[in-house]
Amino acid sequence: MPVPPKTSPWWDKDRHRDRQPFLRQRAAITRGVRDWFAGEGFVEVETGILQVSPGNETHLHALRADLPGDEGQMPRYLRTSPEFACKKLLAAGEDRIVEFAKVFRGREDGSLHLTEFTMLEWYRANAPYEAIMADCAAVIARAAETAGTTQFSFRGKTLDPFAPPRRLSVAEAFARFAGIDLLATISGAQGDRDALATQALDKTHVSDDDDWPDIFSKILTEYVEPQLGQGALTILHEYPAPEAALARTKAGDSHVAERFEIYGCGVELANGFGELTDAAEQRRRFAFAMDEKERRYGERYPLDDDFLAALAQMPEASGVALGFDRLVMLASGATRLDQVVWAPS
Repeated sequence: MPVPPKTSPWWDKDRHRDRQPFLRQRAAITRGVRDWFAGEGFVEVETGILQVSPGNETHLHALRADLPGDEGQMPRYLRTSPEFACKKLLAAGEDRIVEFAKVFRGREDGSLHLTEFTMLEWYRANAPYEAIMADCAAVIARAAETAGTTQFSFRGKTLDPFAPPRRLSVAEAFARFAGIDLLATISGAQGDRDALATQALDKTHVSDDDDWPDIFSKILTEYVEPQLGQGALTILHEYPAPEAALARTKAGDSHVAERFEIYGCGVELANGFGELTDAAEQRRRFAFAMDEKERRYGERYPLDDDFLAALAQMPEASGVALGFDRLVMLASGATRLDQVVWAPS
């Protein structure tokens, strides 16, 4: 069999020349976005990459880095998000903070995923999550303005980054695009697996070992996400409570939580919360997620007790994590993430 041609390294002059226009756009967008945050009174912070806990969500996979110590190796992890450290800074008294954070996630690679990527994460103390939604729209518009574009285009979908975002609840999206009454399958903070499976049987393959979150994810991926962010950004909000591990539930409705995601051209760009500040409830959620992680993947991550202690003193706040590489890709007209990363891993 013929040997397939070897892809040239990213530092090959010809390959770099092809990527250079996108990389120049990245540099300009970074400056423009930094200027926007400075104008809004945010302080740019830098938090540590090595953490005691990388995060405690079932399907997040971290990279481990054991450190030598006097009493043997000390397990540490490359962070999957700067969230724990940023919330400690809120507890310490910071009000508006932002970080361009290098983060790392295992088992995530492909056209829209990188093992190492840049997460733009920011928080506002004593602000509703609608304020963070408005921030996201403004940041995305600033990226487009800096890139000199009036249209994002990706895989046949287009949008106007300056148009007001369209808001759609998750329940509305499931009803509109999949014909599923999602809220009827939720009882308090728990999902009724059989109720959702019954509605989903004629729409997607449901395995015997699929639980409620698995089925939810399949419907979201196959039916809902491809329809979002066409013509204008879509803010998908009021996520069901079982899908919001770090968000507070909506006042007066325990079925849904103050979680939102922003989509552009079918691509998820940002994931934000009205932050949970109940340390006991957060510990309970983390423990449940780690039990589930161990059942599924045979591993669990430690809890960061220092984070949970800080959470009890943290003010009410809202925050968001935005995939900066994805934003640059859409704003610059690139078609792959590796085109907008200076030195791909």
